[in-house]
Amino acid sequence: MAIPDYQTLMLPVLKLAAEGEWRVPKAAEKIANQLGLTSDEREQILPSGRQRVLHNRIHWAKFYMSKAGLIESPQRGLFRATKAGKTVLAKSPSHIDNDTLKAYPAFLEFQEASAAGQPKTEKPATAAAAASLATPEEQIDAAQAVLHSALSSDLLQRILGNSPLFFEHLIVDLLVGMGYGGTHENAALKLGKSGDNGVDGVIDEDRLGLDRIYVQAKRYAETNSVQRPEVQGFVGSLVGFNATKGVFVTTSTFSAGARLYAEQIPQRIILIDGARLTDLMIEHDVGVRMNRHVAIKRLDEDFFSEDI
Repeated sequence: MAIPDYQTLMLPVLKLAAEGEWRVPKAAEKIANQLGLTSDEREQILPSGRQRVLHNRIHWAKFYMSKAGLIESPQRGLFRATKAGKTVLAKSPSHIDNDTLKAYPAFLEFQEASAAGQPKTEKPATAAAAASLATPEEQIDAAQAVLHSALSSDLLQRILGNSPLFFEHLIVDLLVGMGYGGTHENAALKLGKSGDNGVDGVIDEDRLGLDRIYVQAKRYAETNSVQRPEVQGFVGSLVGFNATKGVFVTTSTFSAGARLYAEQIPQRIILIDGARLTDLMIEHDVGVRMNRHVAIKRLDEDFFSEDI
């Protein structure tokens, strides 16, 4: 039989996840046995040549279900069913697909975030309807947005799975990649060396060190939002250093009160939450690398012109 699409694989993946913790390769082997896939089907590779088709589709099945809260990752590389996922299975569903997941607000929020910024004249009822209304370029953009969202989610998981020291090094790499600090060596000497008065480090704003930026970093779980008092404490520290510029980085989010406070004070405080952190990492190639380049070519009208 042909390898099922990722939506068809959602139910088998969730059933496995309800049995315990799994890694994609082991889950793929188990599901391949259940489906009676041939050796050639098990080894079938994506056109990019970088991943097995079955592994890729299982990854997307679990990823989308995780956005609905049916799957969770207890640690790097592992996945299992949540209480909500087991509740779904208790109802003995005949299938699970994206339409099933739309019953969960978190999944709808994820879809809306992925589609943000995409041109549209109306709100299609399904992803298939959206694709049928979009031009090929718009479909590519929409797919890119989903891939970007998935990569952002994976980046945050990996950051939280590493040590606080790794997080400090990551910030050094990012700030240097953005043009601050001059070199990794100079930036590393200042970032992470303070550790008092609410400041985790200092980095030069330019290569000559004419101005400095003070940094605070909080490696928090997604549910642990940074509140106003923590930002106030950071600003108080800046006053103590006679500084006017600061960057507060967290892997989680900032409360509305924290953001409002940062906007109203005379000091220039930039708040970087988990979503913006991963966006910046992707933009400046920190922790990511090019996997596949797709060239979109257009007709060259000048080439066909016979005007002299």
